Amino acid sequence: MTYRSPSNQFPQPLDRAALLLMVVLSALIGLLLLTGDHAAPRVREFSWQDKQIGAEDIAFILTFSQPMEHASVEDNLRIEPSLPGKVSWAGRRMAYTLDQPAPYGTDFSVALENAVDTVGSRVGQSVMEPFSATFRTRDRAFAYLSLDGDHDGQLKVQNLSQQSETVLTPENLTVLDFKPYPLGDRILFSALDASTPTQGVGSPKLYTVSTGIQPDSPAALPGRGQSGTVLKPTSDPPGVITEVLDNQTYQNLKFDLSPDGQVIVVQRVNRDDPTDFGLWIIRDNEPPEKMPIEPSGDFVITPDSQAIAVLQGEGTAILPLSEDAKDQAETEPLDFLPQFGRVLSFANDGTAAAMVKFNTDYTESLFLVTSFGEERELLRTVEGGSVLNAQFDARKKILYTLVTKATLAPAPEDAVEDERTLFPGEVFVEQPYLVAIVLDTGDQVDLLQLPVQPDLRMSLSPDNLGILFDQVKAEAEPSDSDANPGLVGPDGKAIASGQLWFLPLAQDDDGIPVPTPPEALPLSGLRPNWLP
Repeated sequence: MTYRSPSNQFPQPLDRAALLLMVVLSALIGLLLLTGDHAAPRVREFSWQDKQIGAEDIAFILTFSQPMEHASVEDNLRIEPSLPGKVSWAGRRMAYTLDQPAPYGTDFSVALENAVDTVGSRVGQSVMEPFSATFRTRDRAFAYLSLDGDHDGQLKVQNLSQQSETVLTPENLTVLDFKPYPLGDRILFSALDASTPTQGVGSPKLYTVSTGIQPDSPAALPGRGQSGTVLKPTSDPPGVITEVLDNQTYQNLKFDLSPDGQVIVVQRVNRDDPTDFGLWIIRDNEPPEKMPIEPSGDFVITPDSQAIAVLQGEGTAILPLSEDAKDQAETEPLDFLPQFGRVLSFANDGTAAAMVKFNTDYTESLFLVTSFGEERELLRTVEGGSVLNAQFDARKKILYTLVTKATLAPAPEDAVEDERTLFPGEVFVEQPYLVAIVLDTGDQVDLLQLPVQPDLRMSLSPDNLGILFDQVKAEAEPSDSDANPGLVGPDGKAIASGQLWFLPLAQDDDGIPVPTPPEALPLSGLRPNWLP
C-alpha cells in the first residue's frame, strides 16, 4: 500500500491564499489592459513658459503626457493676441511655427482645454487637464546718436514699450557708429575721446557698453549652433564701458559684429605706413589678429558667423573666419562672385543675399543671390542713381530697399557752382526712395520719398512692423569751433540737426506692401538702429 501525505491531497492555507492573490491580480491586470490608464492627459512642458522671446524664436513646443488626438488639440488651442502659424507633430510633441515674428512689446497667453487623448486599446477617451501659460516678447527699443544739445554725440536707448530713455555713453566720448549685440544687452561702438588729444575722425577706439537689457530667450540665436556656444546676457547695469581696441598704432575704420556676437572684424591702417592696411579679427578674450588676406574694400560677416563677404578687385570673395584660416599664409576664398561689387545684406538664415552690380552705363543693378545658385536682377536704377541699402524681412518675403533717382533741383541761395551744376540755378541731386520688392513676384512698391542727404540710414524692426530712418541737416561749411568733431557727414560738413522718423509697415490681404504716412518722433538724433 502506498502512503500519501495529507499535504499532497489538500492545499495548505498559505497555498490557497497565494492562489487567490494570483487570481485577483490576473483579473486586475486584465481589466487594466482592457480599459487602459484613466489618468487625465496633461501638458508636461511648454517651451516658452514665462519666457521673453525675440524674432529668432519662430516656434514653440507643447509636450503631452500621453498621445493626443491631433484635431482636438489643434481645434482647442487658443493664443491671445492671435499669432497665426502652422502645426506639426512628432509623437507626443506638437510644434507651432509662427507665420511672422511675434510683435515686440506684447504679453501673450496660451490656453488649451477639452482636448482628448487617443483611444488606443481603451473603451473611451480622457479629456486633458486644462492648461494655461504666458510668455512675452522683448521690449520695442532702439539705439541712436543724440543731437538734443545736451547729449550731442552720445549713445542713447529709447524703450518704446517702457516709455523710457537711457543715456549710455559719457560726455567725453563722441560716438561715430555702433552695432547692437544679438541679445541687445550690449552695443559695440566706435568713438573719439575728447579727454585725450584729438587725432581726427579717423582715429576712434572701439568700446562696448551695457544697455541694462537682460532678455530670457528660449531659443538659440542665429550662428550659435555653428560655434557650439550659448550666449547669456550680461548682468551689468546700463552704461558700463569696456575698451575693445585702441588706436595707438592703427587707425580704426569700418567694423562689423558677427550675428552670434563672438567675432569683431575691423578695417585698420597703420599710422606710419599706409601700405599696412587690411582687416583684423577680434575673438572673445583674444588679442586682435590681422587676417591673412589682401587689402580689401567693404565687407560684411555672413549670418552663420563663419565667413565674411569682402570686396576684392571687381568682385566679392567669401572668406572663412574659422580658427584654422588664421594659420594659413593667405586665406583661400570659399567662393568668388566676380560681377558683384557690393554686398548689402543677407537673409537671416544665410540662404540669400542682396548684392549690387555696377553696370557700364552708369546704372546699378540690385540682385538676389541665393545659396542654390540663383542670381536674379530685382531692380536697375536710372542713370546716375544708386542702391544705398537693402534689408530682408524675417521671412524672406520682402526686400526693403533704399535707392536714389537722379533729378534736377533748385540750387540753394548760397550754393557754389560745382560738378553738380548743370544749368544756372539748378543742381544735380540723387533723390532717395524707399522701395519694397516682393521677392516671389518681383513686384515693386514705392513706399516713401525720403529727404535728400549724404548719409541716409534705415533700420527694419525685428518684428517687421516698422522702419526707422533719420533726416539730417548739415551746415554749409565745416565747423572748427563749437561743433563736436565726431558729428560730421561723409562730405566733411558738420551735422547741424537730425530728426528721427518711424514708418509703419502694412500689407494688404495678398501680402503686398501698402504705403503709409511716416510719423515724426519727438527725438533729435541720427543713425537709429533697432535692438534685436
